[in-house]
Amino acid sequence: MGDIAALIAALAFLLLVGAVAVPVLRLRHTIDAATQTINDLNDRTGPILGNVNETIEHVNIALGQSHTTLDGVNLQLARIDTITSHAAQVTANVSNLVTVVTSAASSPLAKAAAFGFGMRRAAARRRAADEEADLRSRLKAERKNKGAMR
Repeated sequence: MGDIAALIAALAFLLLVGAVAVPVLRLRHTIDAATQTINDLNDRTGPILGNVNETIEHVNIALGQSHTTLDGVNLQLARIDTITSHAAQVTANVSNLVTVVTSAASSPLAKAAAFGFGMRRAAARRRAADEEADLRSRLKAERKNKGAMR
């Protein structure tokens, strides 16, 4: 009876091994397929990563160029800022000058002083013209007298 029990146990173990062997064989095929997929993925990832690295290098170059361009733009903006501040100073000076001229022209005292200055200047010019005319007439007269004496 012990032999029969051992034989039954051996058959049961054989059936158990057979039942477990089928899923293990299928699992082996699944693992082989997964291994093949991972190998394909590794083969394809290398060139993709190379292209990504090249693209990143191009982007870095473009960023460097844009940085250089932005530095140039900032320099030009600083120059424009200086020009604008100088223009603002000139505008302020012109505004002050206009204010002074307007106040001077609208002040009655300033108008009277300007009129007096103009009159003095005109009188001085008239005197100078009269003196010049007298001098010329005397010189002509002297020349005539010298010519008559000869």
